[in-house]
Order: sequence, then structure tokens, then C-alpha cells
Amino acid sequence: MDLSITRADHGEQTVVHLGGEIDVYTAPLVREKLDEQIQSGRTQLIVDLTDVTFLDSTGLGVLVGRLKLTRSRGGSMRLVGKDDRVLKVFSITGLDKVFEIHPDLEAALAASDASAAPAASGEGS
Repeated sequence: MDLSITRADHGEQTVVHLGGEIDVYTAPLVREKLDEQIQSGRTQLIVDLTDVTFLDSTGLGVLVGRLKLTRSRGGSMRLVGKDDRVLKVFSITGLDKVFEIHPDLEAALAASDASAAPAASGEGS
């Protein structure tokens, strides 16, 4: 299995960094590790796909399932990725419209912070 999984907490947000191939063989481990975070109450997830070299439909299914699970618990899941082969899977399936995908971790963390901040005053005037 060519897969690495690490995690780091950034305040309320948890970054799960994946590396290698996410396919029919490794997807169950990805599901297990993401579920551990969600079950422990870490529902503000950022999944970093920067070092993912391959993603198949099984891996995609795991990500969609975890997105639904985090949302059902009032959380969110953002993705980080810039590899054209990996991003193409999202665009072909239309999931680039479902997932919030950022080019780097800093952008994903900033977007998470912005969505958690109260709305700016003066809107609607």
C-alpha cells in the first residue's frame, strides 16, 4: 500500500494530509482515519491531497461520504490539491462544484477562518 496519512490540528480545524495512491486498496484506510476524526468531534476538516498521485472512484466515494457526514454534524470539509490528474477526476465527475478545493493549505485555512468569522458590518446597504 502506497499511502501516507498524517493529521495536524489548527485550532478548530483538523488537517488530514494524504500522500500516495487512493484506490480500492487504500480507500478503506482513508475512510477509517477520516471517520476517527469525525467521531471524535473534529468536524472542521481540511483534506490535503497535495501529495496524492492517484485517486480512483473508490477514493472519490470515500471523500463524498465523509463530506456528507461532516455536514450532517454541522461541520465542513475542504480539499487542498493542485495535481492536474487528481483535479481532473473532480472536474470530470462534477464534484469540483460540490467540494471547495483550494490550491494550497494556507488558502484552505484562510477560507475556513473567513467562514467562521461573523459577517462584515455594512452588508446590504
